[in-house]
Amino acid sequence: MTGTGSRGWDARILTLYPAMFPGPLGQSLAGRALNEGVWSLRVVDIRDFARDKHRSVDDTPFGGGPGMVMRPDVLAAAIDATVAAAGEAAAEQPLIYFSPRGRRLDQALVHSVKDAGGATLVCGRFEGVDERLLQARPVTEVSLGDFVLSGGEIAAYALLDAVVRLLPGVMGAEESGTEESFADGLLEYPQYTRPQEWEGRSVPEVLLSGHHERIAAWRRDQAERITAERRPDLWEDYAKRKRGK
Repeated sequence: MTGTGSRGWDARILTLYPAMFPGPLGQSLAGRALNEGVWSLRVVDIRDFARDKHRSVDDTPFGGGPGMVMRPDVLAAAIDATVAAAGEAAAEQPLIYFSPRGRRLDQALVHSVKDAGGATLVCGRFEGVDERLLQARPVTEVSLGDFVLSGGEIAAYALLDAVVRLLPGVMGAEESGTEESFADGLLEYPQYTRPQEWEGRSVPEVLLSGHHERIAAWRRDQAERITAERRPDLWEDYAKRKRGK
């Protein structure tokens, strides 16, 4: 088990490839916040809990079929030791296993994980984990989308990056986290910067007006238009909430 301390929001990663962390999480805003103790990272090698000299963590599936399945006894031992080492609070924090059949990761789930103060993230490999492990521990299965990855590590990067940027002090401007895609159920409005004229294209005049109410109204209109065009599923939910107000 390796770590960076126990201050701040606490991430615990269970993986067969501990060298993959912190990876991209050690760069940019997340990396700076990690160094400053805004969040902490503990990386656990699942093979450390294997029960034989070969450090086996998987076996062939009962009933036949391709591939290998991660053993419930080894993985449960890794989870239990990791949560126990993190203290009492960790037992109440999310235990997440990344799986194509899980709940889709969205901004609401990101906020929920952030507000929990920490999380234990299990990165599977092979054909997945023994179903009994998922039944015996309070596991939440989470998916990035309708596609298959080689393992859960990339999904862990995505979730942690999304969480860490919401932690106090990580982003420069306080409003950065509230005026972006999904913050209120809409995709983000278009953004513009210098130069004012570029390849025959101009910045919308309203953004140059200095009239804050008009700018806010324009941005809301643009966010609604883009959401309705590109994500009708989000637009339907947003429209229902808007009608209910």
